[in-house]
Amino acid sequence: MSNLCPSIHSDLLQKGIVKFFNQPQKGKCNTRLYLVPNGISTRCSFFRCYATTKSLHVGGPVNGNQVSSVVGGSEKSQRKLLGDNLEMKLGELFSEIKSLIKMGNKDDALDLLEANYEAVKEQMIAGDKTIQEAAILDVIALGYMAIEDFKMVKSILNTLDEIVHNLGDDEPLIDSILTHMGSMHSTLGRFEKSMLLYKRALEILERYHGDNSTSLVMPLLGMGKALGSAGRATKAVEVYNRIISILESNLGAESEEMVVPLNALGNLLIEQGKAEDAENPFMRIVGIYTKLYGKNDQRVGMAMCSLANAKCAKGDADSAIKLYKNALEVLEHSESMNINDSVLEKTRIDLAELLHVVGREEEGRELLGECLSITKKYKGEEDPSFVTHITNLATSYSRSKNYVEAERLLRSSLEIMEGNVGPDDPSVTFVMLQLAVTLYNMNRDEEAELLALKVLRVREKAFGDASLPVGEALDCLICIQKRMGRDAGEILDLLKRNLSIQEKAFGDESEQVVETLKKIVFFMDKLGIKDHKAPFQRRLSLLRSKFKQQIQY
Repeated sequence: MSNLCPSIHSDLLQKGIVKFFNQPQKGKCNTRLYLVPNGISTRCSFFRCYATTKSLHVGGPVNGNQVSSVVGGSEKSQRKLLGDNLEMKLGELFSEIKSLIKMGNKDDALDLLEANYEAVKEQMIAGDKTIQEAAILDVIALGYMAIEDFKMVKSILNTLDEIVHNLGDDEPLIDSILTHMGSMHSTLGRFEKSMLLYKRALEILERYHGDNSTSLVMPLLGMGKALGSAGRATKAVEVYNRIISILESNLGAESEEMVVPLNALGNLLIEQGKAEDAENPFMRIVGIYTKLYGKNDQRVGMAMCSLANAKCAKGDADSAIKLYKNALEVLEHSESMNINDSVLEKTRIDLAELLHVVGREEEGRELLGECLSITKKYKGEEDPSFVTHITNLATSYSRSKNYVEAERLLRSSLEIMEGNVGPDDPSVTFVMLQLAVTLYNMNRDEEAELLALKVLRVREKAFGDASLPVGEALDCLICIQKRMGRDAGEILDLLKRNLSIQEKAFGDESEQVVETLKKIVFFMDKLGIKDHKAPFQRRLSLLRSKFKQQIQY
């Protein structure tokens, strides 16, 4: 629930950069490409799979599902065979799990996973820890991953690690199992372990298929993602370029399969601050989709959004705005995309944000109003995104210093949220704190203080006394109380508390810590606390030198 509305930092009390939010809240300016997924069918089959190495049976009809190998994908020539019957039943098992999850039957999916997990555990207790057990555990782990039971995934992966360590590289499907394990470890943040698994999978595949086979693409994609997540961006770029080279030589430079590595490469280059280099991958994607589907296809629109993102990151706002507008026109006229589609919604918000940044606030506000109207018409005022759009509009009006309209919208948003989740729900505090900022800007400090204090109390209870949301509330409250002339000693205590939170969240040498240290020194001067001031002053001086900037309070 905390992602319903934007977090409020004290820099919004001054003239900060506008930032709008979508629902669910995602990373800034990071539009993802639309891809039609291929692979395992999620069509429901009325069967139950109980997978063990000795007895794997399915009850009921299969309904002719087209099921690709769940743990396979690589060629099996010159390899041992796992057995088509077991592979088919593993495929059916995973297909049903996905179907149950898709239909909202999470409990049934869990029952199915638990039954199969208990069965395979019995086999392992009996001493069977072969490739069959590894393949079944792999499917079960993927099922728990789909349900987002990461604790269970971690436990199964620990068992799998032990089994595959003792298996030979010539076992059937070992490369696919290793690739799946690498992906799951990466999701859990275990990047080094993930990369070791991908490395072994690649060595196996290269031995059977050579170093330029498309069979290498999946583990290489996983390797690239893990490297990027682990902060090894340069190596990740090399991996993505290798994938692109493999696909170009095997499938051609304009193959649709090029889109995924090009998109990953472009996003990684933007994260590295190499926005100009990122333009080429996204331009290639626009070209690929245009040739395959025509210039008015929604995939072209999405690719144009990614290219606009690169232009935006490079600082070419005019080109980015033009691309976003063209993309929006393509998406709005796409027959396969509804007017209330979340992709369209995000594109409008991204464009509105950019328009505000360049000072074209009226145009941006028009788009935000359009988002609000569409959500109200098609989803209703009870939808969480409705509150988000009201808050975005309020942020826009605040930026234009129309605090009266901003207050009206925020109070409306607050009323809806309190009616939906209650006045003490932590999600309410994000709107409440923004309202406190708005009232502060209207010089209504007492009202602002009351709201900030309530936010602080609710967040302390919900997130803990030393949490970052509490630090945000403290930051806002301190600014309000300073202008009100509240007791300097009490404000100093709040500052020290906030300093501890910021050190833990951002690091001892972060800019947030520097700013708070400056305030602490200011209030110690005011209170005449000279004995305790020296260490704070000394630390501030060292950090000032590091940042090479004058910090004023």
